[in-house]
Amino acid sequence: RDARDDMSKGNTFENDFLLLIFNGTAIANIADDASSSPLTDLYVSLHTGDVGEGGNQTTSECAYGSYARVAVARSGAGWTVSGNACSNAALVQFPQCSSSSETVTHFAVGTASSGTGKVLYKGALGSSLAVSSGIQPQFATGDLDITED
Repeated sequence: RDARDDMSKGNTFENDFLLLIFNGTAIANIADDASSSPLTDLYVSLHTGDVGEGGNQTTSECAYGSYARVAVARSGAGWTVSGNACSNAALVQFPQCSSSSETVTHFAVGTASSGTGKVLYKGALGSSLAVSSGIQPQFATGDLDITED
């Protein structure tokens, strides 16, 4: 039996790791937030398919008229972290669709406001969202769930 089959982070470290990524909280004696130019925002993107393990923020990214990624503060004001889980601490609202249409099936949290960007976390929506002219995609507080384990 391969030991890697049973590998996972301890619960305390899972929570600490999420706090580092989403709130910029240092992990004592292990990791500090960047001292010279840390990210102050993370960027939520919408996708028409799974980004996959090797994808980036542009992989299957939505392109409807007026679409843009949404900046979410990398702090407790942007993300709530508790019990090895993380979710958006406030409404995440995308621009209203001005043209074209797409079906959104996935979201990602990454490092860039536009362009390639590194995907930190990705996931499927609970149900797909049809976006067409006049529709403004949004996620209520707590709707974007990210769990470590």
